[in-house]
Amino acid sequence: MQSFPLAVTSDVQPVSESGDGGLQKHFASSREDIYLEKESASSVEIDPNVMRSAQWKVDIVVVPLVAMYYLLSFIDRSNIGNARIAGLQTSLEMTNHDFSTALTITYVPYILMELPMNLLMKRIGANYTLPLMVTLWGVVTACQGAVKSYNGLLACRFFLGALEGGLFPGIVLYMSSFYKRHELQVRFAMMFSATSLAGAFSGLLAAGIENMDGIRGLPGWAWIFILEGLFTTLFGLVTFLVGIPSSPANFPNNRFLKLTPLEQAAYCEALTQDWSGDADADGQEHEVFSWKEVSSVFTDAAQVWLVCVPLFFNGVTLFGLANFTPTIVGALKFNETQTQLLTVPPYVCSFVISILCSYLCDKYKQRGIMVVGASLVASVGYAIFLGSTNKHVAYFSLFLQITGVYSAAPCLSVWNANNVQPHYRRATSIALAFGVTSSGGILSTWIFVDPPRFHIATSINLASALTMVAVSAITIFYLSHVNKRKREEVARLEREMPNGEWDSRRERRGLGDRHPRFEYTL
Repeated sequence: MQSFPLAVTSDVQPVSESGDGGLQKHFASSREDIYLEKESASSVEIDPNVMRSAQWKVDIVVVPLVAMYYLLSFIDRSNIGNARIAGLQTSLEMTNHDFSTALTITYVPYILMELPMNLLMKRIGANYTLPLMVTLWGVVTACQGAVKSYNGLLACRFFLGALEGGLFPGIVLYMSSFYKRHELQVRFAMMFSATSLAGAFSGLLAAGIENMDGIRGLPGWAWIFILEGLFTTLFGLVTFLVGIPSSPANFPNNRFLKLTPLEQAAYCEALTQDWSGDADADGQEHEVFSWKEVSSVFTDAAQVWLVCVPLFFNGVTLFGLANFTPTIVGALKFNETQTQLLTVPPYVCSFVISILCSYLCDKYKQRGIMVVGASLVASVGYAIFLGSTNKHVAYFSLFLQITGVYSAAPCLSVWNANNVQPHYRRATSIALAFGVTSSGGILSTWIFVDPPRFHIATSINLASALTMVAVSAITIFYLSHVNKRKREEVARLEREMPNGEWDSRRERRGLGDRHPRFEYTL
């Protein structure tokens, strides 16, 4: 049976058994001890009424804020599909290959910025990094409306990707510091379902804005970029000036809904007991940056790499739908206005189903089984689209595709965040996972090459959805096996070292998901 490590981090040597069976703890002499001393791992009783009061205050601030950020992010990144329908490609004399290149160039800096921004967020503060990113990419989005050439569009798309890259992994990391592991997904889905609303609103907004064609000598597609970018810029500035909470520990600094000292202490303690968040009940951060923790994700986190596989294929399907749904609907021979409006209903359906699925996932503390189910639904949608020649049936299949793909995404995102601790290890795993997802997005930009039925893209998406089913099932069985070994290890340690240092709060926070008492979410 595998013995689990009992080391804290790079600045603390492992707990080891000496030849006579006694324990010796060796701490490296360093000014950068990773954790303050908190030896008691016993649970402190928390008043449920206090927790409920604190929870709704956190919910009413955090969830709408991040949902709006992500809504604007998704609209500003994918509205190029609506602009294409409104005449962007014709005005700039772009080929289909040029359009795919413009999409691809967005994802390259997007991927490169994910890890640095996640590592910086704790040091600088989410109250600075998130609003700043929103404001700056809003400016770049608006600038797309002023481009006069294809090269100008490429430059804007590059900087848009660079400024947006840190947002989504940053939001996941931000939310995972505020919520317990099995209360996170339904809140995350409320945020992520903003992508469904983005798909709906983007079509509605584009249908209205493109009627501004000719005003001030600008085409309708330019106004799509200008107005949507202007709103994003203003929203980012307002949230920066008003101030957002950077963590539960400083939530009382929020100007509108303050946590009382008792609520703050109870909330942070509940996070600690649940292997969640970054702070103990005293509101003090304990972890300092360590490259060893960052690198450990690449060498000692099989659960992250397993989830990265379905995340890659989810990126292929999700970003493909985000960027090409208007093109797909338009290829079914609907007129321009109908095309913009008909992109709305599938995303509205997806919004409702995704929230319901996430509620059930949190209630039953499961992630993988919902990924399997949602991916099967998407697979049926792709199969119908491949096999049908009727445009109305093909349009119906988009409901299954979008609902399945967009319901699986929150499960995968939270599954990864649930199973990695402490902070910098989690920050790295989240950035890695979404870098992989964005790589799938790059692939998606090159597969929609054979209109009107897009057989190549649909076949690849069908294969992607089925791969998600298979790998998610394998991951469930693997994590079940590891949890069984952990329970056996805990039983052994309790027999041999009852009340030992191995079960101290210091060890729990230091080892995070590597501690034998940490059980992975399936």
